[in-house]
Amino acid sequence: MVMKRVATILKYWGPVFVWAGVIFAFSSYATKQASEIYWQDFIVKKTAHVIEYGVFATLLYRAFINSGIEKVRAGYTAIVLAALYGISDEFHQSFTPGREPTLRDTIFDTIGAILAIYIVWKYLPKAPKKLKKWAGVWQLL
Repeated sequence: MVMKRVATILKYWGPVFVWAGVIFAFSSYATKQASEIYWQDFIVKKTAHVIEYGVFATLLYRAFINSGIEKVRAGYTAIVLAALYGISDEFHQSFTPGREPTLRDTIFDTIGAILAIYIVWKYLPKAPKKLKKWAGVWQLL
């Protein structure tokens, strides 16, 4: 019984902590320009923020709903936690040479989390059968 519970916790919460570690690791390195053109560099970096925090919020949501938390509460909690982790990540970057914390990045992190939960709620239930099957395998529905 205890081993089954531990396995369940690792299955759902393990990916959350691994992804948080990935975000932390990326924040530990100085950034390089993605392009010599400012707006292209901006788009690449901010898109990365949206995607990485969208994934993070989705993993949090998955862990919450599979821990017995109601879907709406799980979604809102995932967004709030992803936003808070984004804030802590910006604080972490203040100690990384070549990085600087910005409110703008936290906003993009939060946008990524909101978009991910919105897509899971609004579009995943209406998705084609193949995609819904994939979501079922990952236990998002």
